[in-house]
Parts: sequence; C-alpha cells; structure tokens
Amino acid sequence: MAKRRNFPDTFKAKAALEALRGDKTILEIAAKYQVHPNQVSPWKRQAVEGMAAVFARGGKSEGPTEAEVKELHAKIGRLTVENDFLAQGLKK
Repeated sequence: MAKRRNFPDTFKAKAALEALRGDKTILEIAAKYQVHPNQVSPWKRQAVEGMAAVFARGGKSEGPTEAEVKELHAKIGRLTVENDFLAQGLKK
C-alpha cells in the first residue's frame, strides 16, 4: 500500500488558483503538479469557500502584531528574572 502524501498549504493554493483561473483543465493541472484530479477539485472548492474569510478580517493577518510580540517578550523577561530570583532564594 502506498504511503499517503501530505501537501503544504502553499502547494494546494497554487493548484487551486490555477484551477480558478480556468486557463487549464483540472486534468492538466493535476498532471502538472503530479497529483490525482480528485485532489484538485476539493482544493478549488476550499479556496472559493475560504475567500470570504480573507475579506472578513480586512486584509489583516491573524497572527499577533509586532507590538504584542514585544509586550510578550518583555513579560517573558520579567518572569524569567523573577523565577531566577526565587530559585536563588530557595537554594539558601
């Protein structure tokens, strides 16, 4: 039995975008990316269904902002210092 292949999201997005363009058939796209045609169709459907989410968040990324990252790093630093201080107090 063949091992199941996992494709990265960027790979799926490229194939789905090509399918959405309509320049090539699903069979041509599947041959180009060396996948089964039955894989390209769901990727295309998922791309269409997921487009609303892209516009819903206003083009902003879902990850933390740079300010949030800096704040979290500062908090980690404070907690590390506190932890080290308390660990030294327990050794005495």
